[in-house]
Amino acid sequence: MHRLNFLWASMLCIGLTSNAFAQDASLNNTLTQADESVENIQTGSESDSTVTVATDNSTVDSKHPRLDALKELKNVKVDNLKVNANAAQADEVKDPLQPLNREIYAFNDMLDRNIARPLAVQYSQKVPQDVRGSYSSFRKNLSEPWNAVNQLAQGRFKRAAKTLGRFTINTVTSLGLADPAKRLGMPNEDETLGTTLGYYGVPSGPYLMLPVLGPSTLRNSLDYVAEGYANPLTYPMDDNDQTGLIWGNRLMGGINARSRLLEFESALQGDRYAAIRDIYLQRQSYNIAQKKGLGSEAISFVDDVSDDETVDSEQ
Repeated sequence: MHRLNFLWASMLCIGLTSNAFAQDASLNNTLTQADESVENIQTGSESDSTVTVATDNSTVDSKHPRLDALKELKNVKVDNLKVNANAAQADEVKDPLQPLNREIYAFNDMLDRNIARPLAVQYSQKVPQDVRGSYSSFRKNLSEPWNAVNQLAQGRFKRAAKTLGRFTINTVTSLGLADPAKRLGMPNEDETLGTTLGYYGVPSGPYLMLPVLGPSTLRNSLDYVAEGYANPLTYPMDDNDQTGLIWGNRLMGGINARSRLLEFESALQGDRYAAIRDIYLQRQSYNIAQKKGLGSEAISFVDDVSDDETVDSEQ
């Protein structure tokens, strides 16, 4: 089972929770209507029917916010999907799917507040920093072969050789639990299929907020499928008895990634959805420009963001 299955399961969860939220909203509106009716009777109001009709209309309007968001997508055209999104563009250009994206963000935020963040807080408090650091290094080392494949595809052969050298040194010396290669002048450089496509000028498409997985674009959403097959742990443990180990590793990876974002939460002020979107798009543009050797002057910045880890794609 790969990340694509996880994505479909997440979308199913949204459908189920949408019905639950709609029922809760309907129940709350019904109770409100009943309270108003009782109050009108007690005060001798002459506008009982008017109040009831108005309440019924508001119930219909607010009963299915996700359906309303889907209806707004009818205005999205094929040309809107061909955009190369960057943070400096207008919302209607970089984020034409915003109504649906915001609904998915609200769902993700609900999961984060009730599940992911509490687990990340406990993880950071109960697990020593050294252990967390070793686990992060281990996971990062597993991604090095995939990084090298993308660098070869980009025609950056020297960088690919250095990445394979990193993988060999770190695996042989510490099983990937430490990063001695970095001290030898061989730093990590994360790569994805989306970055490689962007390197060759493939437009990113509009911004997407994926269920559970978080910020992405139409192009970068392919990463979750490709990396599911590229992960070395997938194949030796690809049977029913060891599926739990695969998902356990992914769950721990998610908690570990979320714990690294705790100290940056205060930097997100105002419209958190817009802030996360623009920082993500800005970071993606910077990564591609850096690999092309263009430098920061080739990137359109919304504002100065100096913290590299403000938004992590693993969120």
